[in-house]
Amino acid sequence: MTLAIRIAIRYLFAKKSQNIINIISWISVIGILTGSLGLLLVLSVFNGLHGLIGSFFSTFDPDFKIEPERGKVFSIDSIDYRGLVAIDGVEAATMVMEDHVLFRFSNRQVPGRILGVDDSFNQVSAIDTIIVDGEFRLQYNNMPEAVVGYALASQLALRMNFVTPLMMYAPERSGRINPARPDQAFRSQYAQPSGMFMVNQIDYDAGYVIIHINQARELLDYDENTVSWIGVRVADGVRQESVRQRLQNHLGEHFTVKNREEQHDTFFRMMKVEKLMSYLILSFILLIAIFNVIGTLSMLIFEKKESIATLRSMGATRQLINKIFLFEGWLISLAGMTGGILLGVLLVWLQQTYGLLRFQGGEAFVVDAYPVILRWVDVLTVFLTVSITGFLAAWYPVRVIVRRYYPVNRQE
Repeated sequence: MTLAIRIAIRYLFAKKSQNIINIISWISVIGILTGSLGLLLVLSVFNGLHGLIGSFFSTFDPDFKIEPERGKVFSIDSIDYRGLVAIDGVEAATMVMEDHVLFRFSNRQVPGRILGVDDSFNQVSAIDTIIVDGEFRLQYNNMPEAVVGYALASQLALRMNFVTPLMMYAPERSGRINPARPDQAFRSQYAQPSGMFMVNQIDYDAGYVIIHINQARELLDYDENTVSWIGVRVADGVRQESVRQRLQNHLGEHFTVKNREEQHDTFFRMMKVEKLMSYLILSFILLIAIFNVIGTLSMLIFEKKESIATLRSMGATRQLINKIFLFEGWLISLAGMTGGILLGVLLVWLQQTYGLLRFQGGEAFVVDAYPVILRWVDVLTVFLTVSITGFLAAWYPVRVIVRRYYPVNRQE
């Protein structure tokens, strides 16, 4: 096999009798280089978007969310909460009550969700870092306060310096409804806005109001032991998957422990599907570029037909001749792929470091430049894609065309 590679390299760089063969060879290399470069850049862009949006969620969501397997609420007495907080790797935990309500401010009404949290919520999430007006405070002098999503506050025309409180309405969970008094079918609470948060995700900014969990329980008619879910923060430097396994073992099969991606399973699954579809489309384009190797090899084999006869007279078998041109076609693919990967890594590094491609509009966007993240698994994916398809593209013409210049010999 070493002899076949050495002869293939010599044939690849040797001077051709027809200049058109050199041109076609360079076209094949440049085509594969461009396809490899485009594939690596697109995968890096999807990684950047995934990381950017994930960073938005990380400021609001806990590392893990513990939910009941069935139903939307559960009693805190059904689990060993103190034992849960004492699990190795758990830095903090918070109890949360969440449900749909109707918000009213002045003469405006908007449906949304309340997030009733306890005093440990800011230890589990980074809510303090996304307050854009006011402060994160849920009680002041025994008066209930609320932190409102920025877009929801705009819909309600709500501001921090207004004296009018924010009203919240939730339907009665128990008891009969009197058709003559529909207003009695709802429970109501009020809270004075103390701050606004902005996650840069419309589902949060236009849908959530954070209040104290005791007020949420009273509004939703639950007792003091009922919660919707428990948020858990993992200590820095601790492997999250190991903490997740400990939590699941502690809670049993009636509860699920979700990480941040699983908390937004639909969104992140859609991102992965989009990345996969982009990979398949660009791989198909790359495959078309690699098929240029067929034409290149055909002309190279025709160019070296006299050398094939010489090698045969020296005792070379047809298997050796096949390997020589198979490696030559593969080397063409590898040359283009290597150039594409190196150029792609350089461009991604330049974008990460200097932000060469920037968004037009300045402060209208969350980030100034297109986000990109280089992952070595993507480099390996491009390498394997080009290597395998390049090998297969070279295999067919070698098997068919070499046979014309090296007929079957029954004695071989």
